[in-house]
Amino acid sequence: MRIIGGKHSGYRFTPPRNIPARPTTDIAKESLFNVLNNIFDFENMIALDLFGGTGSISYELASRGCTDITLVELDKRSADFIQKTTTELQLPITVIKGDVFKYIATAHRQFNFIFAGPPYPLPNLHTIPDQIFQHQLLQPDGWFILEHNPHHNFDAHPKFLQKRNYGTTIFSIFEEPLTEPNDTILEQ
Repeated sequence: MRIIGGKHSGYRFTPPRNIPARPTTDIAKESLFNVLNNIFDFENMIALDLFGGTGSISYELASRGCTDITLVELDKRSADFIQKTTTELQLPITVIKGDVFKYIATAHRQFNFIFAGPPYPLPNLHTIPDQIFQHQLLQPDGWFILEHNPHHNFDAHPKFLQKRNYGTTIFSIFEEPLTEPNDTILEQ
């Protein structure tokens, strides 16, 4: 595995073989970041990486200039590997070892970019978008991206924006729209 773009482009990392992660493929990751490069200013991004796995998405964000990244990963071996890599490369990633759903329910912060790459067979994967919006974790005009397989479809979700399909990897993109101030006309 490698970091594809930015300051640490080309850096190769090898996660432990026994961690329960399904890393995002380099092709899908590269395609996703080609889209993000046209939408976001990474230096002003406040990012949340849920189900951090190998840390691959957070490494890409940091390599491109994001300086405020929170990563949540339940598996201790995975979290330890991510922390080791973060320290080695001096990346601005805060690693939280814990349950993603508990984090979502108790977070007291908003982000303008959230990525979730849960295990595909996760029984409650379909609830993740609703929980993100219910707990108001996404800033207005921010993006939430959920990585999933073709067995899930979020096109009808009220906050759904678009999806990107890369074979068996699908990125569903959700947006918290900017709210427009009410234009009230006073009658005289």
